[in-house]
Formats: sequence, C-alpha cells, structure tokens
Amino acid sequence: MAQQNSFDITSQIDHAEVVNAVNQALKEVQTRFDFKGSKSTIEIEGKAGIVLVADDEYKLKSLDDILQSKLVKRGVPLKGLSYGKVDSALGGTVRQRIELQQGIPQEKAKEIVKHIKDLKFKVQASIQGDLVRVTGKDRDTLQEVIASLRQRDFGIDMQFTNYRSN
Repeated sequence: MAQQNSFDITSQIDHAEVVNAVNQALKEVQTRFDFKGSKSTIEIEGKAGIVLVADDEYKLKSLDDILQSKLVKRGVPLKGLSYGKVDSALGGTVRQRIELQQGIPQEKAKEIVKHIKDLKFKVQASIQGDLVRVTGKDRDTLQEVIASLRQRDFGIDMQFTNYRSN
C-alpha cells in the first residue's frame, strides 16, 4: 500500500500566555500616570474571551494598545482576537469584549479547502470539526500546500501541526 502523509491546519491560542499577558498589562496599567484614579480593568472570561473596561473610549484604546503589546511579546497572534462593539457600562464607563479564537470557523475552513483544491495538487483536504486535515502521498507536495497557505491571508491565525508519515 502507498505511504500516506498528512498534517492538520488548526487555529488555537495558548490560554496560559493570554493570562500572563493580561497580568502584565494590568501591572502596567496600575503604574501608568494616565490611568491614575480610573476604573480601567482587564478581565478574563474563561477560555472564551477578555473584557476591557475603561472610563472613556480614549482610555479603552490605550488599554487595548497595552494589552496588544503584551500579547505580542508573549507570542499570542493578534489575528486570533475578534473585537466586539464598544458598549456603555455602569458608572459612566465603556466596555469592549474580545473573543479568543479557538478552532477554525466553518466558513473559513471551507475557504481553506477550496483554496487547496484550486491548487490542483494531488492532495485531499477534509474538514474535521474545528480543523482541516490535508493528506497526500508526496511530502514535497504537502510542503508546497503549506507554503501556499502561508502566502494567502484568510483573516485567521493558522498553525500547521500533527505532520505525520504513515
């Protein structure tokens, strides 16, 4: 029987790194002069998201910039964050939710599979839950598929994992 090689395309965010980045951002907010006396906080909601709370939209933007810089330093991809709209909260504050992407959304997975099929390589791409598995006989072809996917921007962060030779 012919040898089959495969790899998975996933989109995961390391939750421990997010927690570390949020803690570092909170420490910086506590020491910054422009946040003295403000009600600005960053809260983690399980593994699903982050909530930013600030006095006004300007401070919310500054809070987001601090958080993003800490996330980048910790190696968390910013493409994995999806921002909600800015809402008014209690006490004259504003709130914004940030969803953390875990897994590839179905429509993006279909777009990735279509792109792989349009390449006309001898590989099969299949959607398996929240990841896409690509299988083929030739390792070099799989490497070309990975290179092609890295060049195209799908609007999500992608990791190529579970590279196997059977």
